[in-house]
Amino acid sequence: MARVKRGTTVKQKHNKILARAKGYLGRHHSTYRAAREKSEKAGQYAYRDRRVKKREFRGLWIVRINAAVRNNGLTYSQFMNGLRKAGVALDRKVLAEMAFAGDENFTKLIDVAKRFIAGESK
Repeated sequence: MARVKRGTTVKQKHNKILARAKGYLGRHHSTYRAAREKSEKAGQYAYRDRRVKKREFRGLWIVRINAAVRNNGLTYSQFMNGLRKAGVALDRKVLAEMAFAGDENFTKLIDVAKRFIAGESK
């Protein structure tokens, strides 16, 4: 059986990992073993944080809506409850954009929520 020399294949594999580790500090960008470990860990962080990012943005949207709504005498939970009762089906991302931009339609939504909260309590 013929001897298989793998020099070029291994070199290509190593270079692929080293290219992925470009920009890492210390020996993590130049030695194959350290670069492989570091890039594997980076991939794990990237996978995890793609999900964490969604949580963080939802929290940011809620904070922005809450800040805008409190200026008009409601809390976030009261506002969302009023919108739900009014049948307004806007998600938090859109509401946060409206609140952040100071849109006049957002104040109309606050008035709608207040009406439905008041109608519920009477």
